[in-house]
Amino acid sequence: MQDIVATINQYVWSEALIYLCLGAGLFFSILTRFAQVRHFKEMLRLLFSNKESDRGISSFQALSVSLSGRVGTGNIAGVAAAIGFGGPSAVFWMWVVAFLGASTAYVESTLGQIYKEEDEGQFRGGPAYYIEKAMGQKWYAWIFAIATIIAVGALLPGVQSNSIGNAAELAFGGDSTVNFFGDSISLTKMVTAVVVVGILGFIIFGGVKRIAHFTQVIVPFMALGYILMALGVVIYHIADLPHIFGLIMKDIFTPMAGFGAAIGWGVKRGVYSNEAGQGTGPHAAAAAEVDHPAQQGLVQAFSVYVDTLFVCSATAFMILITQQYYVTGVAADISGGMAAVDVSANSPAFTQMALQTVVGASGEIFVAIALFFFAFTTLLAYYYIAETNVAYIRRSIRFPGELTILKIVLMTSVFYGTVRSADLAWALGDIGVGLMAWLNIIGILILFFMGSPAIKALKDYEQQKDAGVEKYTFDPEALGIRNADFWK
Repeated sequence: MQDIVATINQYVWSEALIYLCLGAGLFFSILTRFAQVRHFKEMLRLLFSNKESDRGISSFQALSVSLSGRVGTGNIAGVAAAIGFGGPSAVFWMWVVAFLGASTAYVESTLGQIYKEEDEGQFRGGPAYYIEKAMGQKWYAWIFAIATIIAVGALLPGVQSNSIGNAAELAFGGDSTVNFFGDSISLTKMVTAVVVVGILGFIIFGGVKRIAHFTQVIVPFMALGYILMALGVVIYHIADLPHIFGLIMKDIFTPMAGFGAAIGWGVKRGVYSNEAGQGTGPHAAAAAEVDHPAQQGLVQAFSVYVDTLFVCSATAFMILITQQYYVTGVAADISGGMAAVDVSANSPAFTQMALQTVVGASGEIFVAIALFFFAFTTLLAYYYIAETNVAYIRRSIRFPGELTILKIVLMTSVFYGTVRSADLAWALGDIGVGLMAWLNIIGILILFFMGSPAIKALKDYEQQKDAGVEKYTFDPEALGIRNADFWK
């Protein structure tokens, strides 16, 4: 199974996808005249627009839901893997893909808003919706919807829960074991799996409103707490900070692990973490109650900054400044780190060891708790994304109990991922991320050449902003945007 998954991954995550992600980000950055920089102040203003209704959630809630998907195990275990397989310079490429990806996030999230629908009393939208309406290719929209349901409903949840289980085992021990279908599983992992699945079931059976209200409280709290802890570690080793910057910049084109490894792993884990271009962000963006689609596009662009430039950087600096890492494929004396080579780079171990050097054993417990909240809120976002795509398919084909089946499959994946090996979970997750990225990025590039609705929306918003209007409006027909029925 491991070999089969690895072979599939080689094709999905070929160099073509890596450069497609970077190229699309640069392309849309130029087209939007680097809106991710020009409108940074406007992003902050829009964050605190509390326009919520019975049908839609506020911009801040939409940001929290999307951030709950972006800020997850990729920010802790994923950064460790990028450094472990690509060297310290992989961090630089995570920054690059975040900066450029912010423009991609703007485009896809604005499209999600433009082509959203009202479905059974709530807003729905995402790539499947805008591919069908803007491109007119329903078959392509169905492929994306099915691929997304499989990815976020079955493949990716195991990655998040696996990191929760590994962190809990490292923090609380795994000596006691139980027999599980012939395998010996640590009691800590088994208890963790039961607790996570139980809480997850309670929330996802409560609908998108319960998810939004839960994440708007938890996400800002957990991200700020984690960044402050990382800042404390960096201050403790402040004298080494210039050396760490030099280490990151030293091998950005010729990394220690071989030419291209830093770029490949930096982009792969960057896209996995911030999800720019992957097509997940537009689902939460479409659920927001806003006056103009571009507003939510800008808010979602900011969420990429929060994810990678803040949270991922916090993890990277903790690991590098305490030297609790190693780079696979190079000799121990030149890898730069001090971590034991038997520690899995696909786990949160590097981060836990980094904190342990400063605050002792409590560091492992802190990372385990932080990872629980990071990964758990991501699981909530995954369910919402899967539910939205089930709702899309349900417009054409209805069958009884489809959402109940989805919930059971996702909860089963979470349980299985918690007690299984990290490498297989990450490999399956990479396939899910890669398939969605291929389908979505190609889709939004085609849509640019078919009328560029997201770029038109940005220009319209900027004109109204420059005119000093008190209330923004959006008229798609006046802009030559077809099939945006919600806004008519």
